[in-house]
Amino acid sequence: MGPFGFMIIAILFLLAIVILVKNIKVVQQAKAVVIERLGAYQTTWNVGLHFKIPFIERVAKTVSLKEQVVDFPPQPVITKDNVTMQIDTVIYFQITDPKMYTYDVEHPLTAIENLTATTLRNIIGELELDQTLTSRDIINSKMRAILDEATDPWGIKINRVELKNIMPPREIQEAMEKQMKAERERRESILKAEGEKKSAILLAEGEKESAILRADAEKQVRILEAEGQAEAILKVQQATAEGIKLINEAGASDQVIRIKALEAFQAAADGKATKIIIPSEIQGLAGLATSLKEVMGDK
Repeated sequence: MGPFGFMIIAILFLLAIVILVKNIKVVQQAKAVVIERLGAYQTTWNVGLHFKIPFIERVAKTVSLKEQVVDFPPQPVITKDNVTMQIDTVIYFQITDPKMYTYDVEHPLTAIENLTATTLRNIIGELELDQTLTSRDIINSKMRAILDEATDPWGIKINRVELKNIMPPREIQEAMEKQMKAERERRESILKAEGEKKSAILLAEGEKESAILRADAEKQVRILEAEGQAEAILKVQQATAEGIKLINEAGASDQVIRIKALEAFQAAADGKATKIIIPSEIQGLAGLATSLKEVMGDK
């Protein structure tokens, strides 16, 4: 065999290696590969290493098994009370059967979009505008159930349906904005009134506490004054009693007692009384004066 023959063998060998490498397939996680043999479905490859027979088998489709999200553009819908709105939806779906997804539906996303628009029109057509605006969760649940049932033969599972935006006509939007503004102003007025009410209550409670504290202070002052006066009276009485005791212990004569009575009378006369009753014991002023002179002479 000459050099030309070796070259052909080498080329064929390299070609075989290239073909072999080209037909080795590694399927990644969350992926599935649909394989056809001579134009017919053969099998579905899952995660791992696989080998495809050259020129006989081919990859028909590589499918992602992850949850997918598709945002459809706004669709015009008419409510039961003849209001036309624009609603756009978001669909969360997952492929559960790669074979059915590959062979049982043509252009799956387009089919889901058309089915979503039809289902949305049917549901909204049974609701009035107010119900449509306040029943998103109910609409989402109904659409998910209907779409999931319809797409099950396609190997697709609808996990969630969300109404992204509900856009009423412009005049209705303006009316709604005015209503919302009025409601917001009403709530602000209520909050302001409640704040003023709480402030007035706190102010009244503060004044009440202040009045109570002032009354308690005045009460304490009066109590202290009364106690002081009582203590002063008690001191005077004690002093008087002590003086009487000393006089008795000293054996004071009638003259001394009369002098003390005269001093008491003098103190009473120096006061502000307008009428003074003179005791009978003091009427003999001459004798009292003589007695005083004698006492003072003895001392």
